[in-house]
Amino acid sequence: MSNFDDALAKAVASVPECVACGYVDLSSGMLLGIKTVDSHPSEVMDLLAAATFDLFQGNNVTTIEQIFKQARGLAQDDYHYFREIIVNSDNLVHVFIRSKADSQHVICFVCRLSANLGMVLTKARGQVPQLEAAL
Repeated sequence: MSNFDDALAKAVASVPECVACGYVDLSSGMLLGIKTVDSHPSEVMDLLAAATFDLFQGNNVTTIEQIFKQARGLAQDDYHYFREIIVNSDNLVHVFIRSKADSQHVICFVCRLSANLGMVLTKARGQVPQLEAAL
């Protein structure tokens, strides 16, 4: 797991103004790993996997995906229409990216709101293959 922890630390260091990076397995509901540079309330860490599941596979989201798949003629049951979700709070930007290697995995990057969003997205997307490989 040291290689995975190192990959999480590298991701935090590589994404502009990143304060945390977490890796969530939607199928088990587990947070597989996390690296933070600031202290975060433990309640937030405990809920990260559940909140990520709701964002990507909650009832309303899956219904919307089914409608889009029907409208576009996509018959794949395991295909997920939503690949990335960005959530802005008062002082943070949260970027959730679904893994291309395993659609049940989502990587979450948390950055200060002052970061350039375009650079955050570019750098975060660039870290996904390394995180996937390290797991």
